Amino acid sequence: RGLTWFLVTSVCQQQKLSRMSQFPTTGGIDAGRWCPDGSGSGTHVPSSEKIIDKIKRVAETGRPFVSFEYFPPRTDEGVTNLYDRIARMSVQEPLFVDFTWGAGGSTCELTLTLSTTVKARYGLDVNMHMTCTNQEVEKVDVGLAGAIAGGIRNICALRGDPPLGQEKWEASEGGFSCALDLVKHIRAKYGDFFGISVSGYPEGHPDKIKPVSDLGRPLTATELKRVMTKADGVQCVCSDEDYANEMKYLKEKVDAGGEVIITQLFYDVEVFDQFVQDCKAYDIHAPILPGIMIIQAYGGFKRMSGFCMTRVPDALAKRMEELKDDAEGVKAFGIEYGAELCRQLLDRGLCKGLHFYTLNLEKSTQAIMSKLGLLKGELAVGKAENENTFQGTLIDTVIKP
Repeated sequence: RGLTWFLVTSVCQQQKLSRMSQFPTTGGIDAGRWCPDGSGSGTHVPSSEKIIDKIKRVAETGRPFVSFEYFPPRTDEGVTNLYDRIARMSVQEPLFVDFTWGAGGSTCELTLTLSTTVKARYGLDVNMHMTCTNQEVEKVDVGLAGAIAGGIRNICALRGDPPLGQEKWEASEGGFSCALDLVKHIRAKYGDFFGISVSGYPEGHPDKIKPVSDLGRPLTATELKRVMTKADGVQCVCSDEDYANEMKYLKEKVDAGGEVIITQLFYDVEVFDQFVQDCKAYDIHAPILPGIMIIQAYGGFKRMSGFCMTRVPDALAKRMEELKDDAEGVKAFGIEYGAELCRQLLDRGLCKGLHFYTLNLEKSTQAIMSKLGLLKGELAVGKAENENTFQGTLIDTVIKP
């Protein structure tokens, strides 16, 4: 765990963050120099930039940007393979990379280690996920102090998923009840030092996507655009009423300090298009980054789309069933479908960049970038491209197709 772990445990836990209160509530911390004693001088951290500032600067060039998301592997071999992949993918000069915070905070230590190591080793700006699950306020501040010490200036503030084995999300005693609380805390205690991104749900939050039969009425025209079908054939949707509340909540998160919106995965460009228009209608003007989940395998596609309650267009569902026993065919189709989805997003002017949920793999992401004319250099992959990166994760152990 090295230097990062030493900084977090020795400085933050031993001193109990007693001096963190010395940070000003506005203006924040010097981005290039910070000392754990709160003095604002002494320890130099790597130069970092907030995502919102990078987006504004890159947008002036007119060239779409990319960003890559990874999750903490559950095996030592997986961690080694991931570092190797990031080294190769860094050639693509992503605007940023981010690392997820495992369900129930299960991978928080590794998330911090990955984030600070990648920043130091490859010079990439990192957007570190942080969730409210199993997180008391003091533990959140420990993580944020570790981020500061490692040169991390961007935080993706999320509520998070329930811990393994727990169906319903519950707030921890002494913790936060929602992502909005976390955003407010970061802004109140650290001023504008951190760039904050928040989640957006074009189809509504999965917790609000319920059986159509529960509505007791016909679907509206807007609900018909969002309706999804589960594996058992049950149709579900986020009602217009719940969707309106979701949009109001998103505006609250942005007004509280969220600067960038990263969306849940989707496979229907019309859903994202409507979401962008709805954001404008609710006076939400933060940049919206579409979350692109590339189809890598039939089983993974079924698991993820089921877990996230994602709408799958009929044509896509039909083609996946035709290819389900052809692993290479699925992967090739996933690249074609992903490239066309991204092309439509860019051609319609719906986004300035693409956020790829890589699933800790590199070939398909780079192949799509190549088709879009965004790939720098030649497509490069390592020997472990067919690795089961889900091994030991929530998706692999709990969620079945």
